This record gives sequence, C-alpha cells and structure tokens, in this order.
Amino acid sequence: MRRAALRFCSLNKGLLIPGRGLTQGSQNPEKQRVIHMHEACSPIHVNHVRDKLREIVGASTNWRDHVKAMEERKLLQSFLAESQKGLPPRRMRDSYSEVLLPLGSQPELREKYLTVQNTIRFGRILEDLDSLGVLICYMHTRIHEAKMSPLSIVTALVDKIDMQKMSLSPEQDIKFSGHVSWVGKTSMEVKMQMFQLHGNEFCPVLDATFVMVARDSENKGPAFVNPLIPESPEEEELFRQGELNKGRRVSFSAKSLLKMAPSAEERNTIHEMFLHTLDPKTVSFQSRVLPPNAVWMEDSKLKSLEVCHPQERNIFNRIFGGFLMRKAYELGWATACNFGGSRPFVVAVDDIMFQKPVDVGSLLFLSSQVCFTQDNYIQVRVHSEVASLESKEHMTTNVFHFTFMSEKEVPLVFPRTYGESMLYLDGKRHFSSMSVPVNLRKD
Repeated sequence: MRRAALRFCSLNKGLLIPGRGLTQGSQNPEKQRVIHMHEACSPIHVNHVRDKLREIVGASTNWRDHVKAMEERKLLQSFLAESQKGLPPRRMRDSYSEVLLPLGSQPELREKYLTVQNTIRFGRILEDLDSLGVLICYMHTRIHEAKMSPLSIVTALVDKIDMQKMSLSPEQDIKFSGHVSWVGKTSMEVKMQMFQLHGNEFCPVLDATFVMVARDSENKGPAFVNPLIPESPEEEELFRQGELNKGRRVSFSAKSLLKMAPSAEERNTIHEMFLHTLDPKTVSFQSRVLPPNAVWMEDSKLKSLEVCHPQERNIFNRIFGGFLMRKAYELGWATACNFGGSRPFVVAVDDIMFQKPVDVGSLLFLSSQVCFTQDNYIQVRVHSEVASLESKEHMTTNVFHFTFMSEKEVPLVFPRTYGESMLYLDGKRHFSSMSVPVNLRKD
C-alpha cells in the first residue's frame, strides 16, 4: 500500500502550473488557472517525503547507526559522473512531483500545523517546501542502475517565496507541486507552488523558487547533475528565466553593502534620516531624538537560542534546513508582531543563503531585527550563528529576509549607527525587489 502511494505525476496528466510555473501567464490570481480535483493524479503523502529521501540515500532512521550508514555511502563514489556530458539529459516533466497535505481529510495532522489564530503555521510550510525541493532534484538526477543515489543534494538558497493569500485554512487539504526549471553544472533551480482546496478546486496560494546544489556521496565536494532540455516555448522561457535569476543573484551579491559603498541616492537617504533625528535644541551631532511615530532599530530586536538535537537532523545527519527556516521565521514573525502591535501576515521570503551547515549538538543563536518599514509593511532580518558545546566561537550560518504586512500602519524605524544604516539600506533593497502594494486574497 505504501509503495503504491509513493507515485509521481507527470506534466502530461493535465496538471499545469499557473503563474510562475510552466505557463508564464498573468500574476493576477483571479485570472490564473486553478487545478480541478479530477485533473490531478495521486500525489505522495507529506509524511512520506522524508522517508522517501532516506530510502534514496540509504540514510538510517536510527541516530546510533548514522555513522555506519554514511560509511556505506562512500562505496557510491564510482557512480558519480566525471563530467556533465556523461549524464543523460532530462526533461522538466521527469522531475515533476506532487505532495499532498490532507489537513481536511485527515484532521489528526492539523495540530502540528495549527496556530492559535486558527490558521496554518507558515514555518511548517517552509519545512515541507524544503523537503520537496530536495526530493524533486533526486527525481531529476536518479540513476536507475543504482539502488541508492550517489549524490548528496542540499539546499543552497531560497531565492524567493511569494504569497498570494493572506492566511491559510487548517481545515482544507493542501497540495504542493514542483519541478526542476533550470540546471547548471552542479546546481538546480526548483520551481514549486502550493495550492489549497476551495470547493472542488485547488487554488494557487504560494510560488517558491529554491536553488539546490549536488555534492558527492560524502557531501565533501561538488558533483555534476543531468542537463535539462526544454521541450516547448514555455519551458524555454522558464529555463531562460532561470539564467536571468542566476545573473540577478550574481549582480546583487556583487553590489552587496559588505563589498561596495552605498549609492549616492542611498547615502542621501541615510543623511536625511540622520538630519531628522538631530535635536533642534542643541544642534549637535551627538544629540539625537526620534521623530514622531518612530522607533530606533536597536529597540526592535528579539533573540532566541536552540539546542540542535538529533530529532531535527536531515538525511545527511546535519540539522534540517527546513527546521532552521521554521525557527527563523517564527522569531521573525514574533518580531514583526511585537513591533507592529498586531498580527502580521507574511508577504514574501527571499535571499536565504545557506552559508554553513549546522551540526547536530550545536548551539544555534538567532537574532531578529526590524530593518525597514513602509506604510503597513515590515522588513525583518534574522541572523543565525552556530557554536559547538565545547567552543565559544560563533560562525554565521544563515541570514533570512522576511517581508510582513501588518493590519495597521506601523512606525518608521531609524538607524543610529553606521552599521545599522547599512542594515536599513539592505532591508530597503530587499523590500524594493517586490511589487508594492501586495494584494493578498482573504478568501
């Protein structure tokens, strides 16, 4: 029964991805095509995704056996390709996969996903997207002759997640779908969408773009992945967009405020903000006062600490990237809620770079801060650092960027130091990368 459930659908079943998927249509939700129940084939259950991943790589479910399981993976090195030319090309439909989260039909799942406001925990959705993205890449790179995959596929970047709906019902089934949309030599871009049942139709509520990288069987060095061949003008456009996304990321990184000085316009912005905080009574550079309806950035911080237990490990016995995203998101949400004074709604997630893996047993330090606001939007940056139990040295593992929308207009946030001014400009850049205003459906 279980193996029968682990089936994957192909695109020729009539299940097309609207919006940012294989058809680059209107971004207006009212004009987007919805998925009808009778069009979709049987997806894999969300609870089985990580089981399937363990099966693909031969990972043990017992923490005590993980060293032996990783030793066995060394024998898979001979299956690795010496060049990309030695690998058979794949189509987008080859990696297309669906995952069902049956909150409506299996209510016993709800408590794990439920918030106190009777909506869905978005942090849990991030976990599911991360697992699905990895599984999709294994579908693209699978080797039929090998019992286990010789590749170690890990999340490198969450490029963008855009919401189309304000909140999700915990009483209706959810479906995820996705496929590989672009391939480099050792990296893959994955497009995913999330739908929720409305009547007898699955309506789109979320678009996501992840970047995954392939490593060798011991996760020590890069490994080649199968090339991707578009089969239609729509797929060619999707592949071309993947190339543009890569170029955009390279350009954004090159212009990072950690590498280059702010632009003239950005310098003027910071100077004007500085002038607005000068005390008119003293006319001194040292005397600073807040304008009305404003908050110092340093007063918008929240922090948390996580002990990374084996329960949260991934198939390669590092801490699961989805767990890191969930913890960062929930701290970011709490920061936005505390700052805005009302329940915030996530609008976008972007540019989450996984810089360093987190080992089991580490201490994970999370620091969240509001770095930009406009009208009722709150841009939150969450910085994560890791330290071993023996060492006090902290190393950055991730930086997360979340855009929230509050129910009411929020105060302006003002930097006090040069470092905070750079955080402000970085937050403004991330906020400016999306279209404003954002129209989220409430139904």
